Amino acid sequence: MTERDDPKKDSYRPDTKLSVLGRDPFAHHGIVNPPVYHASTVLFPTVKALKDPGNRAPGKVFYGRYGTPTTFALEEAVAEIEGGYRSVIVGSGKAAVVCALLAFLKAGDHVLMVDSAYSPSRQFAEKTSARFGITATFYDPLIARNELARLIKPNTRVLFLESPGSLTFEVQDVPALAKVAKAAGLAVLMDNTWASPLFFDPFAHGVDVSIQAGTKYVVGHSDAMLGLVTGTEETYPAIRHAFEELGFSAGPDDIYLALRGLRTLGVRLRRHQEVATELALWLKARPEVDRVLYPALPDDPGHAIWKRDFKGASGLFGVVLKPVSSDAVAAMLDGLKLFGMGYSWGGYESLVVPTEPHLLRADPSRWDPKYPMLRFHAGLEDPADLIADLEEGFERMRKARS
Repeated sequence: MTERDDPKKDSYRPDTKLSVLGRDPFAHHGIVNPPVYHASTVLFPTVKALKDPGNRAPGKVFYGRYGTPTTFALEEAVAEIEGGYRSVIVGSGKAAVVCALLAFLKAGDHVLMVDSAYSPSRQFAEKTSARFGITATFYDPLIARNELARLIKPNTRVLFLESPGSLTFEVQDVPALAKVAKAAGLAVLMDNTWASPLFFDPFAHGVDVSIQAGTKYVVGHSDAMLGLVTGTEETYPAIRHAFEELGFSAGPDDIYLALRGLRTLGVRLRRHQEVATELALWLKARPEVDRVLYPALPDDPGHAIWKRDFKGASGLFGVVLKPVSSDAVAAMLDGLKLFGMGYSWGGYESLVVPTEPHLLRADPSRWDPKYPMLRFHAGLEDPADLIADLEEGFERMRKARS
């Protein structure tokens, strides 16, 4: 029985869906994984077939930029796992944000974007879209419903959410904010990269469009760039139109790596959470640490909403240090052996970078800039080895400080 004619596929649990969706071995000589189609030109046997408008429909092979069977396999799997209608695949997480926003915004429109958004998202909303007559207001991630309602203008078209924020980790009340937005006729877009659809179901919480940087947890190995945008039956046509107009196609080899990563997403995410939780608790007890920003911790300010709405926590979290010089922080980080220093996250390797969120905020008072801050991504290594590496790092910090 193929995946296509399996009557039980809709009732499978998430880990099973990750294994079976987006592949049909018996359509490809019994080969387990979908083949990788490298294509630009697609040939048609007759003029009638060439000009058939049905060739441009989603899931039809017309021209390489519109997608191939490799593309459609990942689109199908992601849409099903997210609980949406259909997905499009683009070349990066930022491209996914841009595609989603421009699907619903035009000159003269206004977007409400959370002030804790991923830096490239806010840069596009703040600078690039302004060149086309689109304005943005950055709102407090912990805004109350009535305060959000007051920010909605006659020309507001989009509410943009990111929960938790990928630098400061505030957890938004997504259902409450989505309800306010929908009452005003806004499209609700959410960057769901931190949790992935396995740990947060955006469409069940009032979201209209789910955005993921597939580069992170879906690919999972730090070797491909990819963005994913999933919509409802109502929002997908606008997403698809923007995708085609912008020419945001992704390469077939990167799509294949995402399909491959998808199969182990559930196993990896649970391990990321396990390692992150152990590291977060250990760091919380360190004398050098002022606070740990990780919604899964019971004393985190966002824990109650996280526990209500989320099914798990990923490997990304923040640490606010007690006052210390930048040279001492550098001494700690420069000698780490198991924590790489580099942007992005979601791969199998642990990472750490110093961050300065207050420099990004529209209202700096929403984030206390008094202390230095680090962002960690917990990889798949043994936590005991990671802790030993950090212990040596803190010792270097102590020596540099004294």
